[in-house]
Amino acid sequence: MILAAVCAIAAPAHARQAMDPAGYLDHAAIQALANAVAPAPVAGSPRDLADIAASDRLRALENTDRWMLATRHAELRPALALAHFDCALGFRLTAEDSPRLVSILERILHDANEAAELAKARAFRARPVGADPERPACTVVSPAGRASPSWPSGSATVGSAYGEAIAALAPEHATEAARIGHEIGVSRMVCAMHYPSDVAEGETLGKAAFQRIAATPAYQADAVVAREEVARARAAGLTSPACAAERAALATPLP
Repeated sequence: MILAAVCAIAAPAHARQAMDPAGYLDHAAIQALANAVAPAPVAGSPRDLADIAASDRLRALENTDRWMLATRHAELRPALALAHFDCALGFRLTAEDSPRLVSILERILHDANEAAELAKARAFRARPVGADPERPACTVVSPAGRASPSWPSGSATVGSAYGEAIAALAPEHATEAARIGHEIGVSRMVCAMHYPSDVAEGETLGKAAFQRIAATPAYQADAVVAREEVARARAAGLTSPACAAERAALATPLP
């Protein structure tokens, strides 16, 4: 779970639409997204064993530059997650100067995370750090976090949805922004929080969530304002000093 208080899943669907403006999608749309998530690999199946082997190889990246980037990518709160896209865009986005963009990401976080959580509730797959309680993660993980379900990756769902949103708002850097959305999911593999298949399914879910969100009138109205904020940030031309380190980390091949 990314944010425990991001939504109240137990509330009746008819009440949620009236009282919960946190996202763009109603409960029925979010449930439909969750229902479309494929089943997790069967334990002991070739796909499951391939995931475990791939995750074991990623231990080679512990305490490397890519590990440090994974630590940063674990931060998905919208006002802070904006910084993940500074280098992809070539200019800095700040929460202070981009309040509508932050609001868009907050609502995307709500919808994408809830869809992932509903999908997780259908079946349980242990995380790499759950299967091996001694395995280090790149962030502090509670016992409950280690024991939480891995399929699909909620962080990959949110990260890919963020990437699609930034790509849509800055189309001249769409490829770069979408890549960062993907790399947020990869970071959860590096961090031993998810297996590759968890991340791939999370990305699929995040992209599907954004497609639905982008079709809503509320998002379309917000996007008009957010594009103006992005244009002002581009004109201001502030850049991030962290880009050289990020490029080096992303250039590291996965083992």
